[in-house]
Amino acid sequence: MSLKQKLVALGLSSAVALAGANLIAPTEAPNGEPILHTYLDPVDIITACFGHTGTELEINQFFSEQQCIEMFAKDLGKADRQLLRLTYPVQLTEGEHAAYLSLVYNFGAGNFQTSTLRKLLLRGERVAACHQLTDACGKHGCNGFVYAADIKLPGLVERRKKERKICLKDLYVEQNH
Repeated sequence: MSLKQKLVALGLSSAVALAGANLIAPTEAPNGEPILHTYLDPVDIITACFGHTGTELEINQFFSEQQCIEMFAKDLGKADRQLLRLTYPVQLTEGEHAAYLSLVYNFGAGNFQTSTLRKLLLRGERVAACHQLTDACGKHGCNGFVYAADIKLPGLVERRKKERKICLKDLYVEQNH
């Protein structure tokens, strides 16, 4: 059974499971396979499985694959509820939903809430909002979504490029002449 199928079986919508399996998991864990123990992420936050963080984690904890998938499903569900609350009343395309879910999962709902990206989205400037994934400017200069604890991370640069591509995929309509 694929990761997407396992997430759907745990009650996530197909769109959320697709984003989790195809966009989030590959960037949070090598080859999309969960890291079955706690570790320190690049900015020394205790992390496990598919990028799960929390005060309950301690160094030298171990998890089964099933425990990791259940934590991932719970984390994805929480991030999705936050995303939908923060983007209401906008009806997101599948691509926007996947991209912004990945961003909220990684960057946090609080940061998303105050972002220029969200302001553009709510104003109906959807293409410009997608471009904010790679062009955002903040205290670190442009592309503020690629920093963690003041450190620019190459993995985040690549993740944001993938998110932008997915975000834009349903917004451009080819015209036949």
